[in-house]
Amino acid sequence: MDRHSVEDANVATGDAEVTHGTAAMKLVLDHVAQRVGAETHLYPIELSPVPGALTVLLGATRSGKTSLMRIMAGLDAPTSGRVLVDNVDVTGRPVRERNVAMVYQQFINYPSLTVRDNIASPLRRQRAAGANVGDIDARVNAIATRLRIEPFLGRLPAELSGGQQQRVALARAMAKRAPLMLLDEPLVNLDYKLREELREELTQLFATGESTIVYATTDPTEALLLGGYTAVLDRGELLQYGPTPEVFHTPHSLRVARAFSDPPMNLLAAKWTPAGVMLGDGVCWPVPHSLTHLASGACTIGVRAGALRLTRREGDEMLQGTVSLADIAGSDTFVHVESAVGTVVAQLPGVHLFALGAPITLFVDPMKLYVFGADEKLLHAPSSHAARASIMQSH
Repeated sequence: MDRHSVEDANVATGDAEVTHGTAAMKLVLDHVAQRVGAETHLYPIELSPVPGALTVLLGATRSGKTSLMRIMAGLDAPTSGRVLVDNVDVTGRPVRERNVAMVYQQFINYPSLTVRDNIASPLRRQRAAGANVGDIDARVNAIATRLRIEPFLGRLPAELSGGQQQRVALARAMAKRAPLMLLDEPLVNLDYKLREELREELTQLFATGESTIVYATTDPTEALLLGGYTAVLDRGELLQYGPTPEVFHTPHSLRVARAFSDPPMNLLAAKWTPAGVMLGDGVCWPVPHSLTHLASGACTIGVRAGALRLTRREGDEMLQGTVSLADIAGSDTFVHVESAVGTVVAQLPGVHLFALGAPITLFVDPMKLYVFGADEKLLHAPSSHAARASIMQSH
């Protein structure tokens, strides 16, 4: 991050206007778009994050998450469209005139200030206006205790670990009590264990409803674990927004399904007929009775990796192939299988050992299949019960 960006970040986390105990912000992005030269960063977006709740911006790198956040914060102005805060048009109003807190990927703290003074820095105006110093100290101590950095209040940021420094940045943002809090991939530079630890703590901290929180991530699993609402972005477009479980279980299009699945959803070219689903070379699965209403034609079948298994259950369909890769990650085994319908990935609970090139047979419940039409729009999603079972197996 360059010096200008660091200054912007420090303004957003420490020096903008402070309002004590402000209610969560009602933020509306009204057809907001952004172009830089000949390049489009954001196509017109309409988005109203639920006030007092967590909204996750989910998308790959360069999907538009940071561009959208900078417009929300007032660090950048949109090329077109409006930004409304509590029904007031603030388009183009700079960050110094907004009540926003922002936390970045980098551990941005004031290096010459102690941890205590870093956390208290957004409250300087309150202190200048005659606020009770004891009340400010009590708030700093309470936040430091919640984030487990109270023993380090007298230290400088350079004396802390990366995880501790990011906790300080989060504590400073929380101390501000801004009605809008923006977090741009705040855990991405931490190791796996620290990410898991802080993610769990953040889920509890975000539940207060004090602020409207927007959290950017490239990680679908992180979006699922944080809950709240999810906005899926891809190449500058907003594809879908809604409660996180709903977006995950019912992706409106192939683009959403690709973005909101980890590991990626298996997507198989197929032909839907009354006699069955034709998949690849000679593979035909009978059409479940509940899906006979779907029109015949070309389609894409989606199968989540966690829906594939090694043991057959009544009603399951079979897929045979050979093992091309097996990878053990945590308590799961991810096995890549070359089959007549192409390469598929199965996420199997537990540790399994496979020889490369060995034959393997996978099974899937047809009721857990997704069906996307030739226009890539969703035609069918598994029932909530089946989808819930699949996510429980995957995570």
